[in-house]
Amino acid sequence: MKLTKSTWAVAGAALVLIACGGGGDGDQASRVTFSSMVTFGDSLSDLGTYKVGTVAALGGGKYTINSSTDKNWTELLAAQLKVPALCPAQKGLDGSAGQGFSVPVVSYSGCTSYAQGGARVTNPVGPGNKLLGGGNAVLGQLTVPVVTQVANHLTTTGGAFSGKELVTVMAGGNDGIIAAETYVGTMQAITIGSGAPAAAAASPSLIAAANTSMTTAGTELADLIKTQLVAKGAKYVLVVNLPNLGVTPYATAEETKIAGSRAIIANFSAAFNTALQAGLANTPNVRIVDAYSIITDQVANPVQYSLTNVSSPACNLTSPSPNPLGSSLVCNASNTNTGDVSHYLFADSVHGTPYAYQLLAQLVAKDMAVVGWL
Repeated sequence: MKLTKSTWAVAGAALVLIACGGGGDGDQASRVTFSSMVTFGDSLSDLGTYKVGTVAALGGGKYTINSSTDKNWTELLAAQLKVPALCPAQKGLDGSAGQGFSVPVVSYSGCTSYAQGGARVTNPVGPGNKLLGGGNAVLGQLTVPVVTQVANHLTTTGGAFSGKELVTVMAGGNDGIIAAETYVGTMQAITIGSGAPAAAAASPSLIAAANTSMTTAGTELADLIKTQLVAKGAKYVLVVNLPNLGVTPYATAEETKIAGSRAIIANFSAAFNTALQAGLANTPNVRIVDAYSIITDQVANPVQYSLTNVSSPACNLTSPSPNPLGSSLVCNASNTNTGDVSHYLFADSVHGTPYAYQLLAQLVAKDMAVVGWL
């Protein structure tokens, strides 16, 4: 039942980000009375799209250290805003029936957490989707892209937002890691074929192509927010930009394959964010949270954020035992690494621990307060 490392490096990708260290969830009253929260994105906002079949049986469902009390940052924020609890808008899997990963897809009326592990901005085939073949076909993530998530919500609301919701958007991680996988994989193939250790001549064109793809994805997300959220009546749109993928354990592993990969992967994130920022410039009703800068500082200065480890996963990802999928999707107290992992940054190579989600919720609340939304 083990999936390939490449599959799980990107499954539901996105990475965790954190800000102001320590503290609880907060209980201050909101200066804006929100009716609800609507969330779009990938695994960092996914509340259990794949918590079915074998994933549920293994004690998993979210990309973190799963437990009966763990909460995603969007759940923590919803509780602070005193809006109805969030629930996944869709659940199911389209993978191997023999291994318990073929579960009919069900949509849930009234649930407004649309984020899904593996989701990209517009491409419907994200990491973990069966159409990618190989290990991806075992799990069969749905990977409904953000553009379709938004369309699905508008279908249920008559084509518009009420203007009373807090809408959160966090995406781009899967586009970024696919770009990284493409770059590193191609460089490895060139290196092996040439017999040379560097194959540096191929790098500029490959990097340029990846940066272009990330610029396109960032622009697409900005256009989606303007035309399908703000133009459709959303008055409170909180966008979390793409964290620095170059500081993750995933990027560290890629560095061992092709030297210089960490810096190049960081640039992919920056290209996405530059396009997103430019595309949303002067757009009313939108607040961008700078996750890229925060996570970069978190890794550089962990003590300031009460983090005890920012380089190693909290979960023991050894497959098939103790982690059959080699992912935080099925990580829980039974298969974490030895010792106190409660203040680790990463649950696996890219996803966050419950503590990281708590800090992310605090970061978002802080930014909301700056603009008078909290």
